[in-house]
Amino acid sequence: MSCDFLALAQPGVQKLSPYVPGKPVDELARELDLDPATIVKLASNENPLGPSPKVIEAIKAQLDELTRYPDGNGFVLKSKLAERYAVDVEQVTLGNGSNDILELVARAYLAPGLNAVFSAHAFAVYPIATQAVGAQAKAVPAREWGHDLDAMLDAIDEQTRVVFIANPNNPTGTWFAADALERFLAAVPERVLVVLDEAYIEYAQGDELPDGLKYLAAHPNLLVSRTFSKAYGLAALRVGYAICSTVIADVLNRVRQPFNVNSLALAAACAALDDEDYLARSRACNAAGMAQLEAGFSALGLDWIPSRGNFIAVDFGRDAAPINQALLRDGVIVRPVAGYGMPSFLRVSIGTEAENARFLEVLRKVLGH
Repeated sequence: MSCDFLALAQPGVQKLSPYVPGKPVDELARELDLDPATIVKLASNENPLGPSPKVIEAIKAQLDELTRYPDGNGFVLKSKLAERYAVDVEQVTLGNGSNDILELVARAYLAPGLNAVFSAHAFAVYPIATQAVGAQAKAVPAREWGHDLDAMLDAIDEQTRVVFIANPNNPTGTWFAADALERFLAAVPERVLVVLDEAYIEYAQGDELPDGLKYLAAHPNLLVSRTFSKAYGLAALRVGYAICSTVIADVLNRVRQPFNVNSLALAAACAALDDEDYLARSRACNAAGMAQLEAGFSALGLDWIPSRGNFIAVDFGRDAAPINQALLRDGVIVRPVAGYGMPSFLRVSIGTEAENARFLEVLRKVLGH
């Protein structure tokens, strides 16, 4: 009789289900015998513009060095980030995507007998990273699909070491303002690390969202996590970063894998930071696409959750799984979010004008309009 290696795994790991990403185009093409060129993917909050030409050139310049290990300290990228945000280089930690930052936090600060607090309908990696190290995941009921910061404060106890908050939140797109963040940070015990996940912060217009970096000096227990996967269009290269106190950054670097960000990603991220025009186009494309989808939903009599990300959650008022399957059969991929406790919703990433129009056209047909 073979050994039961599931039973030998940590209890928290045994209870986990693998993270389910958005369905790839090639997978749907194989499953339904569709032409990949006809498929529209609006499932993974990817940037629809394609990469910046400056990023492509930066990557090409690195190709002759593929036999070399990357700079394990990421000196150039960390220096550019430190200069951009007026922090010390020692405050910056690089990650293989911002997911890596969340994993580093869990490995460094969580363990059996401790817990992490986060909101319901929040990013799936928060409970995955927490339970994987044997800690308790405490999901706090949401308020109007967003963070109930007061309830999250009440959920903190003597065993809490980390609180994950996201602004905007994925998959709901909800957000909180500066005054709410300030009250929350002032009330969190100093011994609790607050991880402020700002993966979509670059899509904010003006000062509609608080900039978490402005609160670092006053709150040494704050860590701000960001990514190049969304507004900067580098999802395939997996590069993110954290900015926090030098003490916390030092702790994270003790558990960070050597060479966790590859050379192409380092070069691409540096080039992306310098391309302000691309970032402006990303914001403009997102704002126009959001308005296009909202108008389409309104015409179909559908409700949605207002969003400040590059996606929108639309409510069908019934089980959305059959609608999702019908969309797939017509070559449109969106994201079911029943696993986030939102079975009547589908999350739709903002695409190009043509991609959004194709989705709305197929949706009208599926709904019989």
